[in-house]
Amino acid sequence: MTAVTVAQSLQRAQTLGLARIDAQLLHLHVLGREPHDRAWLLAHDRDELPAEVQATLEALLQRRLAGEPIAYITGFKEFFGLRLQVDARVLDPRPDTETLVEWALDLLPKGCTHRVLDLGTGSGAVALALQHQRPSCSVTAVDASANALAVASANAQRLALPVRFVQSDWMAAVPGLFELIVSNPPYVADGDPHLTALTHEPLQALTSGADGLDDIRSIVAQAPSHLAPGGWLLLEHGWDQAHAVQDLLRSSGFEAVQSRQDLAGTARCTGGRLPG
Repeated sequence: MTAVTVAQSLQRAQTLGLARIDAQLLHLHVLGREPHDRAWLLAHDRDELPAEVQATLEALLQRRLAGEPIAYITGFKEFFGLRLQVDARVLDPRPDTETLVEWALDLLPKGCTHRVLDLGTGSGAVALALQHQRPSCSVTAVDASANALAVASANAQRLALPVRFVQSDWMAAVPGLFELIVSNPPYVADGDPHLTALTHEPLQALTSGADGLDDIRSIVAQAPSHLAPGGWLLLEHGWDQAHAVQDLLRSSGFEAVQSRQDLAGTARCTGGRLPG
């Protein structure tokens, strides 16, 4: 195998069609560097890559070019300051979901002992971020998938965060009342053309009926009987679903219904408060 430098390898990856950040992350991964250590690549751009590193890198480049998420290839994803282990059993956590976490933290004063429920936890990203930021709260995380719960509970154990996990179809098997319920549920319409780019991720965690709102309807209908008086329900949803979710919340008796924007200025989360 012809010797190539770090700079030459990065350039080739971009020529093949990889985004610059993806090429950098894959190079850092195979070289045993931290994902935030991109300055190292600049400082060592003339270093030659050993043949075995080139071979490993080539295999990973092909996986990424085939559409596999970087998180699945490297085995982890940074989310709200936590390093989560992820694989094809769960969705790749998105930065947009940090909007949901930030809103939840605004409703959880430091030192409070509120009971928090995270529905459709997947990798555990939201539940673990909330438990980490509000250690005095009692956080319960729910998923219908045993595979997802295995990933989430492993993350909790590795991070030493005492989140409780329950396998349940939304709130069907969840006892008690909560001051806050949060969820990043499936919200993509069954026929959405964007699904072709998401074939590596679990379909059941993405789609939710003809308009993408079936699961949100179920959650909104079930939430009032699981919220303490004055408790909040916060939902992540699609870029064009805010008004529909607001209507669902108001129809179920929620007050102070409002939406919050993500970093791109898109209404990404909608929530409301149960009267009381």
